[in-house]
Amino acid sequence: MKICQIIDLGLIDYAEALALQKRVVAARKADAIEDALLVCGHPHVITQGRNGKREHLLVSEHVLRQKGMDYYETSRGGDITYHGPGQIVGYPILNLGAIRRDVVWYVRTLEEAMIHATAEFGITVERVAGKTGIWVQAGNTEEKLAAIGVHISRWITSHGFAYNVSTDLRNFDLIVPCGIADRKATSLEKLLGRRIEVGEVAPRIAKHLGELLGREMKETSKKELLEKLEHAEQAVAISA
Repeated sequence: MKICQIIDLGLIDYAEALALQKRVVAARKADAIEDALLVCGHPHVITQGRNGKREHLLVSEHVLRQKGMDYYETSRGGDITYHGPGQIVGYPILNLGAIRRDVVWYVRTLEEAMIHATAEFGITVERVAGKTGIWVQAGNTEEKLAAIGVHISRWITSHGFAYNVSTDLRNFDLIVPCGIADRKATSLEKLLGRRIEVGEVAPRIAKHLGELLGREMKETSKKELLEKLEHAEQAVAISA
């Protein structure tokens, strides 16, 4: 079975994670490293996807700065979303061409991994037709537990998913989450009614993702990843 490295980056600024993603993507395109799953959390930040609408940001950038919150426009799919402490952000960087050349299948696979992981806590989540991500029934409507926004170039994936574990849900009031005005965000902590740590959830999502993708998930340190990237970049530079 082929390997997928899991790298836990901890809490990392969005810009730093984005720069690292780009390096991993370039190395993966050159087939210089294995598939990777970057797992992290971000300080308060709002990101907008390439299909997003600026009017879905409900406050000015001045207000964001006052709140110590960054804002970035990105190349991922989807609209606008919030990232912050208590949330699992996963960036799978995979050669989808070697797995299955099907973007819709890939997005459904990310959803499926999170559905299985959530079920281990006794919570039933579901898909909603026409709305990416995973959802929980709340009365006559649904609330969103996890969002997905991906980018694929030459069948190499980047960006990924954001799963609310103990996220401060009040920050979603600053935006129209994913461009859907009549739906709220929720968190695993809210659904369970008890405190829960990110570390209890992230390994479960990674395990299920590996099973669905047919990859052996292998933990790798950030230091090891950076060393691999340096070797890969040197090799590419020499060959050029």
